[in-house]
Amino acid sequence: MEKKNIREANMKNAHGKIKTDEIKLIWLIVGELATWIGASFIWPLTSVYLNKQLHISLSIIGVVLFCNCAGNILGSIISGRLYDKYNPYPLMLWGLGLDAAVLFLMAAFHGWPEYWVWLTLTGFLGGWNGTLINSVATSLKKYPSRYVFNVLYFSQNLGVVTGTLIVGYLYDFSITLLFVIAALLFVIAFINAVFNYKPIIAFHKERMAKHKKGEKHKVEPMPKRNFIMTMVFFTTLGVTWLMYMNWESNLSVYMVSLGIPFHLYSLLWTLNAGVIVIMQGILARFPNIFKNLFHQIIFGICMFSLSFITLVFAKDFAHFALSMFILTLGESTAFPAIPAYVNDLSPLTSKGKYQGANMVASGIGRAFGPLFGGLIIDHAGYIPFFWVAAIVIALMIVVMIPTYMRVHKELTIYK
Repeated sequence: MEKKNIREANMKNAHGKIKTDEIKLIWLIVGELATWIGASFIWPLTSVYLNKQLHISLSIIGVVLFCNCAGNILGSIISGRLYDKYNPYPLMLWGLGLDAAVLFLMAAFHGWPEYWVWLTLTGFLGGWNGTLINSVATSLKKYPSRYVFNVLYFSQNLGVVTGTLIVGYLYDFSITLLFVIAALLFVIAFINAVFNYKPIIAFHKERMAKHKKGEKHKVEPMPKRNFIMTMVFFTTLGVTWLMYMNWESNLSVYMVSLGIPFHLYSLLWTLNAGVIVIMQGILARFPNIFKNLFHQIIFGICMFSLSFITLVFAKDFAHFALSMFILTLGESTAFPAIPAYVNDLSPLTSKGKYQGANMVASGIGRAFGPLFGGLIIDHAGYIPFFWVAAIVIALMIVVMIPTYMRVHKELTIYK
């Protein structure tokens, strides 16, 4: 019945033509590609640039990266709340425009401590823009939410593959040029938004009209069982990122200590992004590989746990590549499925809020992951950390399955 109503709403037209009053998915993909290629010009070089060229200590670099993540969390919270109450169109234009401006400033002034300021601001704006894109994606009714989030995740990682491949060549040539190109990519994203994101204005007016049945804009609370399931997903996401971030930080030191060249560690991230691109293509082409989104999440989290178990036995590049491959299977299935499921569990009046909370959960894990892993590694070593990571992630599966079995028949699904 619900599907029928959606179909009828989409086909309302005097001559039987389908209405095109929502943002086309292709334009969201263009925006994601431009911003993620641009962002991938910045984060891979930050630690090396600060340490080798600006001579900043590793401990201070850790603080800088924490500020970037903290800014990301704050931006996610604020933009998610604003999305639910205000017209998203100007919010998106401001976010993309300011991001481009900050990157131009970074190109002009990238000494110390101004680089720290710019990186914190790009973190805030990254959270702002990322949450708005996810929230706008929830408004698309032409495709199932699972498909939309898989395609967006594919676009993000295609951007990462492209950006990380280019940055290695341009870094030695000119860091200023890198920042200028990154800024220009955000200008492209801004222009794309100006011309192609306007349909969100009509969507906003429509949802506001629906809420005007009472005198005030009433926010529908998330049903209790939906809330329980959503909090379990957010906890799982945060814990998984807490462990995953050690791949981006402490694992490089471990591999080098085993005599593996640093460029092979970098190659693992090309493998990571390449597998994600392939997997998202497969999931988009065959959306029913998994029975439902919950099964997809469970599979992904199992792969994360298994990848850390395989790290216990990894002593050469081939074994690390295998661990990365397994980890990436988890990333490419669980990470896009969680926001898609949260979207289905969120009432119309709070979709932005919960997409923002999704970004916050991952942001907290990213912010504290290197510190958490570093403390365990300093006191016990790498192998104990790998076991801790595998067991803690596995415990999240132990929590998720019985919770889902208890509440899934009474979940309210919002489309």
